[in-house]
Amino acid sequence: MPIHYEKQGHIVTITIDRPEARNALDLEHFGQLADCWLRYRDDDDAYVAILTGVGDVYCVGADLKKFIPMVTSNVERLAAEGASEQVEGSKYTMAHALVAVLRDGAPLPDGTEFTLYKPVIAAINGVCAAGGLEMLWNTDLRIMAEEAWLQLAEPRRGLFPGGGSTVHSVRQLSWCHAMELLLLADRVSAWRAWEMGLVNMVVPRSEVIAKAKEWAETICLNGPLAIRAVKESAKRSTFLDLKSALNLELELSARVFMSEDAREGVAAFREKRPPRWAGR
Repeated sequence: MPIHYEKQGHIVTITIDRPEARNALDLEHFGQLADCWLRYRDDDDAYVAILTGVGDVYCVGADLKKFIPMVTSNVERLAAEGASEQVEGSKYTMAHALVAVLRDGAPLPDGTEFTLYKPVIAAINGVCAAGGLEMLWNTDLRIMAEEAWLQLAEPRRGLFPGGGSTVHSVRQLSWCHAMELLLLADRVSAWRAWEMGLVNMVVPRSEVIAKAKEWAETICLNGPLAIRAVKESAKRSTFLDLKSALNLELELSARVFMSEDAREGVAAFREKRPPRWAGR
């Protein structure tokens, strides 16, 4: 299976393993990746996820030989019927491709919309291009190999970067840095990505996974409900006016303060021992 899901303790590691296609994804593999995110979302015992790739490639997005021709040949039907309609010859829908890149609001087969308020660490082991970069916007912490590079390559092929880059880049970076990525469509080195504020840290490739696991273990020291509420507040408040955002923060804060974990955290502090989180 080209998408691996491994859980150790409270830490999930998801690995894209399709080296013959430079970790590019067709609909089946987008679907497998979406299944992994849904599995992580629904597992209350999973606190943090790490996403990485095999070899010297993180992810180069959609498989141009398979996925793009399928999209262009079905574009009129998909526009009429919606992303949640099953694609002929596959058990997956175009919505699964949106879930795979962690896109909030992607329609799910059960009629709900996808959201993920658990933390995701990107362990960028190598080349991160096109849809791989578009997926990166939806991660929370980013550790990049110094040998790696980024590229939003779609415009070089006459395509539109429709996975969220034109929206997220101008919210996460300064305008000129966002335009550098979008308009030049050129390669960006790891250190340049760090200068832009696109990644947190640059380390040798051999240290990427170890550093990601170190950060994941640190996150697991925190109350899982508190961490999810913090991320939810940060994400949702981005699109709210100040008053509404502060009201949301109060609502989420009250929910956490009334939890069993909050009582456990205070008790552990008083008793000078590590907390035993229950996730409720």
